[in-house]
Amino acid sequence: MKYYTTAIFDLDGTLLDTLADLTSAVNHTMECFGYPTHSEDDVRRFVGNGLRKLTERAIPDGTANLNYEAAFTELKTYYTAHCKEKTAPYEGILDLLQRLSNEGIAMAIVSNKNDAAVKQLAADFFSDTISVAIGETPQIQKKPAPDTVFAALEELHRSAEESIYIGDSDVDIQTAKNSGMDCVSVSWGFRGRTFLEKEGASHIVDTPEEILTFFI
Repeated sequence: MKYYTTAIFDLDGTLLDTLADLTSAVNHTMECFGYPTHSEDDVRRFVGNGLRKLTERAIPDGTANLNYEAAFTELKTYYTAHCKEKTAPYEGILDLLQRLSNEGIAMAIVSNKNDAAVKQLAADFFSDTISVAIGETPQIQKKPAPDTVFAALEELHRSAEESIYIGDSDVDIQTAKNSGMDCVSVSWGFRGRTFLEKEGASHIVDTPEEILTFFI
């Protein structure tokens, strides 16, 4: 079995359970414009491609809605200001990261969430173990394009060949493929094991501790 020196993590649904705060941001935005609100299960289906796509999926008529750009700005602003009110690491994640850090594994977060929120959450929850966190910006193509992954690897001074990508969605599976990296899919996130199997996930784990087997 191949062992890896580097872990590139997705954020939402992989390291952090952010669904409640994302739902709050979506519903705040919908209420601002007088639109119907959404359940957490709705938002679970909407997430994975960044806040702009989340806005498109949440607002009536999507990008054709005349308030789409204003709603996106409102959602992004509100979420960035309230992104950690109900958010917390999944059970076992902090122990996993500490054990990987103790083994000298380099780690980064790559997310389609806006960069300010990604960096804030990484600093608040993972500053002791993860040194690089990259989110969506206008200057770099988001996942499933490999650009943000390559940017993280450059900051870590590591190669794709020695790294593995860890995420919870079809976007993450495709991102890993586009980056030339192996992928571990986690079943506790926003999509679940059955969905991941249908998407062709090569490795699925049910607990954070199982991720250790790829490194130690």
